[in-house]
Amino acid sequence: MITQAKSILKETFGFDQFRPLQENVIKNVLEKKDTLVIMPTGGGKSLCYQIPAMLFDGLTIVVSPLISLMKDQVDQLTSYGIPAVVLNSSISDDLYRLNEQKVRSGQAKMLYVAPESLMTDRIRHLLTQVKVDCFTIDEAHCISEWGHDFRPDYRQLAEIRKDFPEAVCIGLTATATPRVREDIKEILEFRDASTFVASFDRENLFLNVVDKSGPVDQILDFLYTRKGQSGIIYCFSRRQTDELYQDLKDEGHSVRPYHAGLSEHQRETYQNAFIRDDIDIIVATVAFGMGIDKPDVRFVIHHDMPQNIESYYQQIGRAGRDGLRSDCLLLYSHSDRQKINYFINQKEGEEKEVAKKHLEDLINYLTTSDCRRIPLMEYFGETYNGNDCGMCDNCISMKDEMEDLTVAAQKFLSCIVRTDERFGATHITDILRGSKAKKVLENGHDELSTYGIGEEFSKDQWVQLSRLLVRKDFLTKDPKYGSLLLTDDARKVLKDEKRVTGVLDRTQTAIDGSAAARTSSDVENRYDENLFEELRKVRKDLAVQQDVAPYVIFPDTTLMEMAYYFPQSSETLTGIYGVGDAKQKKYGRDFLEVIKEYCEENNIEEREREIKKKTKKRSSSKKHVQIGEDYNNGKSLEHLAEEHGVKMPTILKHLKTFLEEGNDLRQDGILDASGLSQRKVDEVNQAMDKVGPELLKPVYEELNKSVGYSELRMMQLYYIAKNGS
Repeated sequence: MITQAKSILKETFGFDQFRPLQENVIKNVLEKKDTLVIMPTGGGKSLCYQIPAMLFDGLTIVVSPLISLMKDQVDQLTSYGIPAVVLNSSISDDLYRLNEQKVRSGQAKMLYVAPESLMTDRIRHLLTQVKVDCFTIDEAHCISEWGHDFRPDYRQLAEIRKDFPEAVCIGLTATATPRVREDIKEILEFRDASTFVASFDRENLFLNVVDKSGPVDQILDFLYTRKGQSGIIYCFSRRQTDELYQDLKDEGHSVRPYHAGLSEHQRETYQNAFIRDDIDIIVATVAFGMGIDKPDVRFVIHHDMPQNIESYYQQIGRAGRDGLRSDCLLLYSHSDRQKINYFINQKEGEEKEVAKKHLEDLINYLTTSDCRRIPLMEYFGETYNGNDCGMCDNCISMKDEMEDLTVAAQKFLSCIVRTDERFGATHITDILRGSKAKKVLENGHDELSTYGIGEEFSKDQWVQLSRLLVRKDFLTKDPKYGSLLLTDDARKVLKDEKRVTGVLDRTQTAIDGSAAARTSSDVENRYDENLFEELRKVRKDLAVQQDVAPYVIFPDTTLMEMAYYFPQSSETLTGIYGVGDAKQKKYGRDFLEVIKEYCEENNIEEREREIKKKTKKRSSSKKHVQIGEDYNNGKSLEHLAEEHGVKMPTILKHLKTFLEEGNDLRQDGILDASGLSQRKVDEVNQAMDKVGPELLKPVYEELNKSVGYSELRMMQLYYIAKNGS
């Protein structure tokens, strides 16, 4: 059946190959094994149940809390020629009855339904009349009280699934910590459950955190180079949302607000306008986004701090679902942190402790000077193997941009000492700059030796330095009064035993990030922008005619390839990403006409040879296949690393991908490369038996940190090769 699945992938969906883990998940589901899938937004979760649905004889039920998303998904499936229907409160009575009849007669292969609808007697009775082969629960983290978005309705799904004893159950989510995963499996009583955890690293997202200083101007500067791009800006409150919306509107931006204070009709209207490219930007509270499957969101801005890493990860996950470079900008200020602390202090008991830990993890992410992917992925139990992702503000900061700020830091720290560590950054700054402020004079601080010795910096620069010293743990803040307190490292700075380096002005550092960051393919960087805009107009017209979102026709990635390769025949058009047989027949002529006319007017030739080469390359062996086959033919891990000019972790990663695609891997060569004794090998295997091989951090902890990650990566590969995932 997996061969049929691959045919559907190409012929129906227009994709040449599966993304990581998709094939393994689909194979597992087709074998009727309960399956839990943890896969980041944009990772391709939907195909994991949509392709099996087309191969099963009976019905596939898809439970989702997102009514607006259901319609979009059904529209997309219909455009592919797949019979799918929705039953929820958003459709008319006539359409509801028609869809019921399609389910009853077996015409529908997939049924999308909200949990509260599924629990009604009407739908439960309907489903007793049909064969159900697959019971899919999307946003499965909602079933766990340990998840960030717990929904009581989801708890009842455990009982509902018993209505379909012969159906395989698949749970999917983009955000689940190890604890939440175990909770999901326990509540759903998964039998023979297999867990597939994809990497939480969204490589195409540029992660950027800057100090908030004049946020409206910072956002306007950011938007200046992104005219016409789709984006979401998150604010903490309704008032802030309305104010920022008005500011952006006054500057001529195509924007609408979204929050719980608006009527349901207004919210739905604005959301649809955004999805259908009638407006560019939504300024919203966290109420917005759960029903958004728009693949071409090019940026997500946080005007204010989110409440925890899971919310942040979910919100930035709405950017770049098409795999193209997208920006995630967060404006960080201490006052935002205080707001969140205020709400945490309203909680009690364990709920308060959990919220405090969530905030601590978030602050660790926001203030790190290392690659941002390290703490972000660590939160979800994954180890980031690189030190330089090239796609976050910290990694693209050039070393020569770092300043030696030791002398300035000594002045600032000395002033704190001389005022008995009783004041905050603003007052210390006033002293250093020789201010005649009433508070300075009343305290006699104009008599201090540090009074007036800091006129070389502006007030803003001194405040920036104080933030830097806090981030680097030279200073802490008194939690009650907000005064600055020296750490042991700060005292070393005063004794000239430690240096202070950094970039002083983080309000502008990497606010764009486009110059040095790694972007995607040659196509993304060199497509014909004028033709791309012409194709967007065609897509928009077709979308309006069919009353669907533009991306249902084709995503931006497909239009970019058209504007790079200039296909001018049906044959070459099918070589373009995302153009399957159904869409070729339905939309091919409209797009080919525009491409041909544009090429004639501009004397451009079709890149036929490159299209064929690209198609052949996609279907031929990739590097991980070559490495896997060479390894199985006897080459050692060390030999392969030397031959390909890469380090051992890279070879292990390729071999792991080779395994995950269903290939066998010889086990002896892995142990030959390991430096562990047989006793230690057995201990690691026992630890992986206990906590699972998917994530290394739990194994590391189970072994009391006695085996390093480099050896654990090797043993992970050995374990999976021997036992399967």
